[in-house]
Amino acid sequence: MANTDANGGGNGGDDAGQPDEQPFDQPSDQQGDQQSEQQGEHPDDQPGIHVLGQYIKDLSFENPGAPATLRPSSANPDLDVNVNVNAKPMSETDFEIELKLDATASRDGETLFIAEVAYAGVFRIQNVPQEHLQPIILIECPRLLFPFARQILADATRQGGFPPLMIDPVDFAALYRQRMAQVAAQAADEPAN
Repeated sequence: MANTDANGGGNGGDDAGQPDEQPFDQPSDQQGDQQSEQQGEHPDDQPGIHVLGQYIKDLSFENPGAPATLRPSSANPDLDVNVNVNAKPMSETDFEIELKLDATASRDGETLFIAEVAYAGVFRIQNVPQEHLQPIILIECPRLLFPFARQILADATRQGGFPPLMIDPVDFAALYRQRMAQVAAQAADEPAN
């Protein structure tokens, strides 16, 4: 029976000077580097999306009818929720993506609340083919930001005296397709110069 030291390696000093063995199914770092180089892959060449930071750019909550509008009611309010995504390049690889959520609740023509959040993130997008860059910027990046913006809006409505507004998940791919269709329609409507 072999002894192991406190670090879980070695054979209790029986093989002094011998290197610790690697687990049989995991290559050493050196072996992994050699395999990557043989396959022509370098860590710097891998496609990637990296979140460099995320933050609230703007947050607004208006409760114009309080406290009268906070009374319980049997009628459900009408909700109008709008989602918008904007992107601004900061460098060749870095982009600021802004996800804007606007929600207005009303009942019987009276505004209960207006909540708006502009939540943004700075993303580094590397080694992505140019034809895939725009979908990543307008679909994947806002998809990563959405849970945070949704939570901020839910917290704001709860702090305003209402039940938390939990916006359903957004299909950013459908929004992207809709935006591209609008751009194509506008281009078709403009006269050729």
